[in-house]
Amino acid sequence: MRFTILATFAALLTYCWFLLKVGQARRKFGVEAPKTTGNADFERIFRVQQNTVEQLVLFLPSLWIFGFYVSDILAGLLGLGWTAARALYAAEYYADAKTRGPGAALTFLIGIVLLVGGTIGALIKGP
Repeated sequence: MRFTILATFAALLTYCWFLLKVGQARRKFGVEAPKTTGNADFERIFRVQQNTVEQLVLFLPSLWIFGFYVSDILAGLLGLGWTAARALYAAEYYADAKTRGPGAALTFLIGIVLLVGGTIGALIKGP
């Protein structure tokens, strides 16, 4: 499961980066906790972090199911693709929220491939 572990590490490290960016943005734009609104630049940075949390709920279990029942190597590659798509999504969203579509779509598509592929693999192979 080495490749699945590496993909998990990359995704969570990227998420930590997004967390740090939110903290920096709070200071830069003067948005004190618990506020999450008030400055559009801050809100875009915050939404990237929050949307990533939402996507991790689908991604991580699906990645591990796929890695265990289908292919560790393929799970790792798809997982790294997911992380790259999140980075693309962040860059798009930071620049202009209306341009986030490609990164968001790719992230979701990889998550669904992992979920459906892993579920089919689990049903075929069984326990």
